[in-house]
Amino acid sequence: MGGSGVRSVLCVAAVAAALAPSYAVAETLESALAQAYRNNPTLNAQRAALRAIDESVPQALANYRPRVTGSVDSGYQHFESISTSGGQFTKTNTNISPRGGTVGLVQPVFNGMRSGNLTRQAEASVLAGRETLRNAEQTALLDGATAYMNVLRDTAILDLQRRNVQVLQEQLKQARDRFNVGEVTRTDVAQAEARLAQSQSQVLAAEANLKSSQATYRRVIGAEPVNLRPGMPVDRLSPRSLEGSIDLGRNEHPTVTAAQYTVDAAQYAVKSAEGSLYPTVTLEGAVVRRWDVQPGVTDQMTGTVLGRVAVPIYQGGSEYSIIRQQKETLGQRRIELDVQRDLVRATVVQAWSQLEATKAQIIAAQAQVTATEVALNGVREEARVGQRTTLDVLNAQQELVNARVALVTAQRDRVVASFTLLSAVGRLAPQVLKLPTETYDPRVHYHQVRDKWIGVRTPDGR
Repeated sequence: MGGSGVRSVLCVAAVAAALAPSYAVAETLESALAQAYRNNPTLNAQRAALRAIDESVPQALANYRPRVTGSVDSGYQHFESISTSGGQFTKTNTNISPRGGTVGLVQPVFNGMRSGNLTRQAEASVLAGRETLRNAEQTALLDGATAYMNVLRDTAILDLQRRNVQVLQEQLKQARDRFNVGEVTRTDVAQAEARLAQSQSQVLAAEANLKSSQATYRRVIGAEPVNLRPGMPVDRLSPRSLEGSIDLGRNEHPTVTAAQYTVDAAQYAVKSAEGSLYPTVTLEGAVVRRWDVQPGVTDQMTGTVLGRVAVPIYQGGSEYSIIRQQKETLGQRRIELDVQRDLVRATVVQAWSQLEATKAQIIAAQAQVTATEVALNGVREEARVGQRTTLDVLNAQQELVNARVALVTAQRDRVVASFTLLSAVGRLAPQVLKLPTETYDPRVHYHQVRDKWIGVRTPDGR
C-alpha cells in the first residue's frame, strides 16, 4: 500500500477520535482485539468444549488400567434338622448370620490393540479440537476488527452528515436572503428546504447505524467503544502473491488441519473396531472373606488368581457391521478434507480479489473527493454571478458528501479486507498480530488431566 493509501486509512478514524471525550484513554485496534480474545463468549465456550474433548484421552487410557471392585453382604439364615436315634426323633434349630466381603481385580492384558487405537483416536480428536479452537479465534478476531472499523466508519459518516446539515442550513439562509431581495424565486428556497430535510433524515439514519455498530462492538469486544484510534491494514503479515496465499491456506488453515486430524481419528476408529475380532486376555484376582458360612464353619477365606482368554466366535454380526460403518465414515472424512481445501482456496481467492479492489477503490474515491471539491467551489462561484442555479449548488454539495462517504467506506473496507485475507490463509492469531495479551495454551489443561487416575475436580477447582 502506497504512502497516500496509508494516509487515507489514517483519516478513517480522525473524525471519530475528535468526537470522543478528551479525558478518555485512546483505544487501539490491537488493544480492542486483545479484549475480544480474552472476553469473547463464543471463544470462551469453544475453549470449554476443547477442555471437554481433552477428557477423552484419559478415558481411553483407562482401558490399560486395572478395575477393582469390592462388595460386602450380610444376612440371616435359619436351619432345622430332624434326626432319629433308637426310635427317637430329635429336632435341632440353628441360626447363623452369614456375612462377608469380596475384593476383585481385573487387569486387561490384551484386547485386540483396541486400547492403543482408542487412545490414538482420542489424541487425534484433541488435535482436531485445537484446530477448531484456532479457527474460532480467527473468527473472533475478524469479527472484532470488523466491529472496530464499523464504529470508526459510522462515526465518521455521522460527522459528515452533521456537517452537511450545517452547510445546508447556511445555504437555506442565503437562499432566503436572496429571495427577499428578489435575486431568486420561491422555488430555489423550496429546493434548499427539501435538501436540508433530506440531509437531516440522513443524520438520523447515520445515528441509527452508529448505535447498531456500537452494540455489535460491545457484544464482540466486551466493552463500549470509546476514543477509537485509526486502524491499520495488516498486509505485511500475508503472502505477497495469490499463489503463495493459496498454498499457505490449503496447508495451514485450521479447518484444513482439523479435517486432517479428523481423518486420522477415523482411521484409528476403523482399527479399534477391527480389534473386536481378536481374542482378549485378562488377569483376574479375588479375595473373599466370610463368617458364619454354614453351621459349624465360622470363618473362611479364599484367594483366587487366574488368567482368562476369551475368543469371539460369532456375536450376531454387529461387530462386522460396525467395521464397515467405520470404513464408510473414514471415506466421508477424506472427502470432507478435499472439500475444505477447495473451500479455503475459494475463500483466499475471494479475499485477495476484494483486497485488491479496495486498494483501487481508495484511489478512485480520493480522486472523486478532490474533483467534487473543485466542482463545488466552481459551481458556487458561478452561482454568485447567475450562471448556476441553487439546485446546481445543492447537487454539487450532495455529490461531495457522497464522495466523502464513499472514501470513508473504502478506507474501512481496506482494513477489513486485509484482516479477511489473513484469516483466509489461517494466520489471524494473537501471536502473529502481537496482541498485548496472554495467549491461551490448550496444552496446559491437556497435560493436567491426561494422566489423572482419580478425582472429580477440574483443574480450575470446580
